[in-house]
Amino acid sequence: MENTGNEPIKKVSIIVSKGSLEGIYPALIMANGARMEGIDASMFFTFFGMDAVIEKRMDYIKVATVGNPGLHMSTIVGMIPGMSAFATKMMKKEMEKLDIPPVREFITMIHDAGCEIYACKASVEMFHLAKKDFCKEVDDIISVGQFYEKSAGAQIIFT
Repeated sequence: MENTGNEPIKKVSIIVSKGSLEGIYPALIMANGARMEGIDASMFFTFFGMDAVIEKRMDYIKVATVGNPGLHMSTIVGMIPGMSAFATKMMKKEMEKLDIPPVREFITMIHDAGCEIYACKASVEMFHLAKKDFCKEVDDIISVGQFYEKSAGAQIIFT
């Protein structure tokens, strides 16, 4: 870690709100990087970001092709049937070349490294989910207030 004269980061709390590959992976990479640097890390999955930790959905995360300016294609092209599956396959192929693990494996790896993983209570209730719907790495379902308490002194990152 580069020392710029400022206090080094000791703790990060990462909020994951998007349920697409390009919404989930940056958070996973940042949490993993934090743990590798010895920085305490926690992740708070909310709204569609919870797909990354829902047992039945975490293996089926796709690239969002409609309205995604980063793909540099028109929305009409993104709407073509099979385009999301194609973009997802291509992205996963490139990630595999870089030895970036699939979502499920990445979640396990980060959790095993000491990252705390939480689901948002309000989102869980809104989508009629329960603890049993989540992968075993989810430590708890907590409220926003509890998330703020656990994040005391942390840098909060919203992805």
